[in-house]
Amino acid sequence: MSRPPPPVAILAADAPAKSRRSNYPEPFASLMAKREKHPLGDLFGLTNFGVNLTRLAPGGVSALRHAHAKQDEFVYVLQGRPTLHTDDGPTALSPGMCAGFKAGTGNAHCLANDTGEEVVYLEIGDRTSGDEVTYPDDDVRAEYVDGRWVFTHKDRTPY
Repeated sequence: MSRPPPPVAILAADAPAKSRRSNYPEPFASLMAKREKHPLGDLFGLTNFGVNLTRLAPGGVSALRHAHAKQDEFVYVLQGRPTLHTDDGPTALSPGMCAGFKAGTGNAHCLANDTGEEVVYLEIGDRTSGDEVTYPDDDVRAEYVDGRWVFTHKDRTPY
């Protein structure tokens, strides 16, 4: 059976949410319960980079604070006032603001919604094979292998 052709255009808010809230192993996956990702790039068959419309409920976080070895990332805030946490400390963001994270810098980052209102943002990242992710605050590491993330403890023992 063949797949239907990708749409020409859609209303981003109508894109279906991912069925799984996180690829992280427990105990980290449950920390993403207040995050909802709507993959946009996948709907159009994009393979070189991903685009997500992401929603953070009050108290939600985008990810564990992390840094990519090979993948660049970019976020653009559409709604709400998240706090960006990096190695430089917290930075308040508001609609229209954006931030970029160059691969290989080691500057770990994540967004947190410490407000009572929903945060909505676009996240864009490439899909460079062989990427490795470090998490300075948690006992976890990740590698991008054959199109999927593989998580281990920092000593490389499996979860």
